[in-house]
Amino acid sequence: MDDQKTLNNLMEAFAGESQANRKYQAYSKKAEAEGRKNAAKLFKAASDAETIHAQKHFEVAGKIKSTSENLQDAISGENHEYQSMYPEFLKAAEEEGNKAAIRTFTYALKAEEVHAKLYQEALENLEQEEEVYYYLCPICGNIEKAVPEKCFICGTPGSKFIKY
Repeated sequence: MDDQKTLNNLMEAFAGESQANRKYQAYSKKAEAEGRKNAAKLFKAASDAETIHAQKHFEVAGKIKSTSENLQDAISGENHEYQSMYPEFLKAAEEEGNKAAIRTFTYALKAEEVHAKLYQEALENLEQEEEVYYYLCPICGNIEKAVPEKCFICGTPGSKFIKY
């Protein structure tokens, strides 16, 4: 894409729509927990709509490449998060004594390192035809290739993991 202003706008729109998607998912869960079914459904529908917008903006910006290139991009992003971003965030949270932030940043840092390794493994085995299953910890975001007894990051029982 040659038009830099339009590319910047597409990427800003992608970021905004992506954030709205996650925000509305969180709102939906909260409304559901409060028994507000109609609001929960509306937030879920809006979240899905924001996902459609974000994906289209990302596609038009030319950011979706081959699977190999996408895996390399994912590895780079995950490495940045666990090697640079989260350590800096943790340091600030520790200095401020924010225990909740320390916990969420620690969980994310450890999970992002696992994600980077899984992406690297997927890249190295891209031609593998044997189907692989992944299991997601719903508390900290850790991903395993087999159901663990408990999550090594947060201790959540393996029976709570979500299969993909």
